[in-house]
Amino acid sequence: MPNKDTPQIKNEDQYEALRDKGMSKTKAARIANTENSGKKGGKAEKYEDRTKDELYKKAKEVGIEGRSKMSKEELIKALRNS
Repeated sequence: MPNKDTPQIKNEDQYEALRDKGMSKTKAARIANTENSGKKGGKAEKYEDRTKDELYKKAKEVGIEGRSKMSKEELIKALRNS
């Protein structure tokens, strides 16, 4: 039985593939734990087409620090590099 304090990966294969590509443990886990992990066909709106408020909310969701002082361009860069 898994320890409830140990984070669980929903899509272990995808997680390992992302780690093999050099992605950080945190980013690989975040991607592998998304609802539709490993499925193709997603059509996400480009960051440039989103409002600053939408970018701020996404940055908050991802846990980017210093987001309240960032410009739209800085939020985009931070989200792409998180």
